[in-house]
Amino acid sequence: MILTTRRTQSIEYGLLALIVILYLALAYGYATRTPAWQVPDEPAHYNYIRQIVETGDLPVIEMGDWDSAYLDQLKGSGFDPAMTQHIDRVQYEDHQPPLYYLVQSVVYRLSDGDLETMRVFSAIMGAGVIICAWAILRQLFPYHEWIGLSAAAFIAFIPQRLAIMSGVSNDSLAETIAALVLLVITMYLIPRQSDAKPASQNWAGLSPAPTHEQALRRGQSEPDPADRYLATKHIKLAFGLGLLVGLAFLTKTTVYYVAAVAGLAVLWRCWHEKWPLKKSLPHLLAFGLPALMLGGIWWVHGIQTYGGTDILGLQRHDKVVVGQLRTEDYIEKELGGSQQEYWENLVKTTYHSFWGQLGWMALPMSNRIYQGIGLMLLVVLLGICLYVWQSVGFKNRRFILGLFALGTTLVFAQFLIYNRTFVQFQGRYLYPALIPMAIGTAVAFYGWAALAARYTKWAWLPRLAFLIPLSQLGLAWYALKQIVPLIP
Repeated sequence: MILTTRRTQSIEYGLLALIVILYLALAYGYATRTPAWQVPDEPAHYNYIRQIVETGDLPVIEMGDWDSAYLDQLKGSGFDPAMTQHIDRVQYEDHQPPLYYLVQSVVYRLSDGDLETMRVFSAIMGAGVIICAWAILRQLFPYHEWIGLSAAAFIAFIPQRLAIMSGVSNDSLAETIAALVLLVITMYLIPRQSDAKPASQNWAGLSPAPTHEQALRRGQSEPDPADRYLATKHIKLAFGLGLLVGLAFLTKTTVYYVAAVAGLAVLWRCWHEKWPLKKSLPHLLAFGLPALMLGGIWWVHGIQTYGGTDILGLQRHDKVVVGQLRTEDYIEKELGGSQQEYWENLVKTTYHSFWGQLGWMALPMSNRIYQGIGLMLLVVLLGICLYVWQSVGFKNRRFILGLFALGTTLVFAQFLIYNRTFVQFQGRYLYPALIPMAIGTAVAFYGWAALAARYTKWAWLPRLAFLIPLSQLGLAWYALKQIVPLIP
């Protein structure tokens, strides 16, 4: 049954607000209880912001910005204040796109560089992903009441994500912008229910406005004004999509994948609607121009600063980080050339650190917790199969879900490619794909609840599926109370 009653919607909005409030409360706890600099790469991100404020210009990554021996001393001493006197030398993130740091520079000025204040602001930015996940599920499956709450709860209470969002890191803004891109893609390809009835939707979930010829055949001299309104609205959405992709270009390279996903969405719509070039061109330009103009600002800066084809400063970065553990050395010197052991370590450490391995990857949770999560993931996989088996509506969203699956594949691919050069088994690098993962989790629990409702005749049961991922709240609380105090 589609959400129609104001009371049902009000309850849903209230539950979403509760999830966000609980996230913010926990994030505040992580931000204030985690010792200074004990979030991965936090000193380097903080120093990027400090340099903007002190010099009024963007920093440039240079030789000496990475001091492997000093970093080892800092981490080994638990960032002892006696060792942090020269922490302003840690500047190996100076090649990063500038948007997050420019925003945080305002907070730095207002708070006189207070670390906890800047951490809390990062956590607030990270809340955008939770809201976007809920909104996307609500658009994709409007006949499944409260299904978006499952996705919101799943993302909100992952302990490792809470720890990362509650540190000074550009991950928070990057993930939120990527989530907004996926939301606008959904809106672009699936009009609101008030715009079109479900019966008129084609297999991709699109509800095309009638062409001029179709309007004439219906006895109209011109297309209906409502159709013109929809056409204008969708061009605006294409422009918004391009703007957000441009902002992603200015935030972090790990979310550059959204450009491919968004571009394919616009191209697909033009092709599938069989629009002529005259009608397709406004959508393509509305998307492409703002994305390329905003991205071009940073890429031209990269060429002018680093020269040649190093538009992102990544080539300079690889030269600067002398002493950072390289994959080739790790396999040959530490693993005796064993590729099997390498892949086993990659999978295990990435899995652990996706859910919770706090500090600078020094404090994992109990093995029983990871085993329990593994069992839950098996339940999720079975639940997805159940949902597909029971639901017809799933097929009507397969292109959009395919786009999201492509985005997830790109995120995993860039993670694996990066790890062929440097040893970086950090699960947080997969967080740009959290929303597709949350979609899978939400439909899985909804599938199980729908199956239970079929046999119990309790039609209201699927609404409460969100209580299952909400139970992660206990895990997040456990990590805050039991693991965070162990960080030196």
